[in-house]
Amino acid sequence: MMMSAMPDTTVTKTKTTQVRISGFGGQGIVLAGMLLGKAASLYDGKEAVFTQAYGPEARGGASNADVIVSDTPIGYPLLTRPDVVVAMFQEAYARFRPGLREGGTLIIESDLVHPAEDDTAFHGIAASKIAEELGRRIVANVVVLGYLVGLTDVVSRKSVERAIETTVKPGTIDLNFEAFAAGYDRARQELRP
Repeated sequence: MMMSAMPDTTVTKTKTTQVRISGFGGQGIVLAGMLLGKAASLYDGKEAVFTQAYGPEARGGASNADVIVSDTPIGYPLLTRPDVVVAMFQEAYARFRPGLREGGTLIIESDLVHPAEDDTAFHGIAASKIAEELGRRIVANVVVLGYLVGLTDVVSRKSVERAIETTVKPGTIDLNFEAFAAGYDRARQELRP
């Protein structure tokens, strides 16, 4: 008796996540986006597209980094409807909150962003304060990155740590590891039942 092979009807669902990290120049927004994209593409084996925009003032002007992370090739390199919005500045919240996909993840720098009274669907972290406690406010961006990864699992913790190790200045690697861990661990604690 001859048996014919059944066609494989398994549907593989692809996962694509659009992330917008926003704030003002000098907060390390672009570096946070670059670390996320590098972690995805070089160390997690995913596809990633990274774009950036910042105001002409550089320091103090509006800044955002957009990262698309996918299991499959990315056909269109610009964000259409972010799944995750990080707002580290009030203006960034006002500008980008409305574009967040319904049911998406909103992360705010809770000391710098005051959401609308009717906006209760957000996660807040005092990243600047945590960074100051670690010794340098400048790593608030990496605290937020850790928090984002801890909440969403868009990339692995190990891949971001590798991206940090191969990107930041050698003398700041340990501080950036601490900042990332502080944000990541805070997110994981919040997710516990």
